[in-house]
Amino acid sequence: MTTLQSPSAVTLRGVTKRFGSVVAVDHVDLQINEGEFFSVLGPSGSGKTTVLRLIAGFDQPDEGSVLLAGEEVAGRAPFDRDVNTVFQDYALFPHMSVQKNVEYGLKVKGVERSERVRRAREMLDTVRLSGLETRRPSQLSGGQRQRVALARALVNQPKVLLLDEPLGALDLKLREEMQVELKSIQQVVGITFIYVTHDQGEALSMSDRIAVFNGGRIEQVGTARDLYERPASAFVASFVGTTNLFSDDVAERLIGKRGVFTLRPEHVRVRRQGIGTDIGNSFNATVIAVQYLGADSRVYCALSDGSKVISRMASDAPTSVVPGESVVLSWSPESVFTVTS
Repeated sequence: MTTLQSPSAVTLRGVTKRFGSVVAVDHVDLQINEGEFFSVLGPSGSGKTTVLRLIAGFDQPDEGSVLLAGEEVAGRAPFDRDVNTVFQDYALFPHMSVQKNVEYGLKVKGVERSERVRRAREMLDTVRLSGLETRRPSQLSGGQRQRVALARALVNQPKVLLLDEPLGALDLKLREEMQVELKSIQQVVGITFIYVTHDQGEALSMSDRIAVFNGGRIEQVGTARDLYERPASAFVASFVGTTNLFSDDVAERLIGKRGVFTLRPEHVRVRRQGIGTDIGNSFNATVIAVQYLGADSRVYCALSDGSKVISRMASDAPTSVVPGESVVLSWSPESVFTVTS
């Protein structure tokens, strides 16, 4: 048995998982703190779900160690780990009431009936489902079913709760509401949440920290602000939000030096020619398209050499522009960051 002097909730050391010739997870090192809302973010095939399955015990690593609270668990079955998992499809028992669904795990563990009922009702109150105990899953909305699945997982009081894209089946408005609820519930129960998603908006809005995966490896671990404002690589810069990436000759023309650079659209100022002043480097450009996004609009421009630059501006800005218009783009040198390719 391997232990750490100061145990974190979850530690991965040199973890590798292969499926045939495919390396799904490639020598990953990761430490997740107790009580943290930690997101694993990445595109399809990046290894994020495999990492979750390795922590849960559904898969076993080919190399490396998986530790829960400092204790090695690689090789242990899922039921022998102090974790629970919430899936996208909820996996509720359709023939059972809400109350019975939440009690189920406690019943399997042999918890006495009165204690099961008490704990289940307390957890249903925590997820704001009191009064719906006798309903069946088919009588609930998608968001309510997701909260039942969450209550059923949390009632067992696991050290770590794993959530595998749990909001993916919900519509946008409900998904946004559930993001707020999940974060609130996590803060109330104080359990470590590990949340897997491909949606960078979800990760940014809820997480204490985020690990960005790409090709089975971690590109960067940090807070939402770290990843957005100080991305370590071109992949992180482009995957976490929208950005302008400049490299090689384009970077030398626009930034004044060679390398790979990122510039967020909100830092690019657009003005009509002859109106206003610049805030740094300035370039003549032509508006290609304007994408209305509600409060903001995304403005796509082409420089005289054909290079593309994206800007973001308030949709009701007095200097709003239209496709085909000649404009001047400018940005402060402090808004440009160097990243790895």
